[in-house]
Amino acid sequence: MKAKIIATTALAFCLAGCGSLGANTSMYSTNQPVVERTNYAIDVNLDGYSGIGDAERNRVADWFDTLKLGFGDRIALDYGDGSASEATKRQVAALAANHGMILAETAPVTAGYIAAGTARIVVTRSKASVPNCPNWSKPNDSNFNSSNHPNYGCAINGNMAAMVSDPEDLVRGRESTPRNSRGGKPKPSSGGN
Repeated sequence: MKAKIIATTALAFCLAGCGSLGANTSMYSTNQPVVERTNYAIDVNLDGYSGIGDAERNRVADWFDTLKLGFGDRIALDYGDGSASEATKRQVAALAANHGMILAETAPVTAGYIAAGTARIVVTRSKASVPNCPNWSKPNDSNFNSSNHPNYGCAINGNMAAMVSDPEDLVRGRESTPRNSRGGKPKPSSGGN
């Protein structure tokens, strides 16, 4: 009888050690930054070839103020099937410049039809975050599999997502250019390797 109890207890301890083993045994974090993109759009009436009227300009200026435009936001104009108006582009660019912004070359695809005689101004805003962090779902006790804790990577990736100036850089990065800090002039080639 005593031997059965000892054998059962030993078996229970052995099986308890095989309980929830972690699955991530690499040094890669399962907690990665995710970039969410939101498009805000407003349709404005065009005033013939002279761009947008004063009332529409005031409406766009108030809309920009309400959105609190900031670094990383993108502003674009979409004319739908209509022809592009240079006057409208100049006027919207001037309104965007009041917030330290410039117009993007292409507008993202948005829902809905753009009626004739109107233009759509689209503000694209991106936000980076690390979902499911912090993650303390698994106790930090015995780890017989040498796996990472579910919270592994939350701190560094969360800080990177919070500090990156343009969240879109986490998706595509930026193109490298041969410019240096001396007035933006190209670096001279050394001629050798």
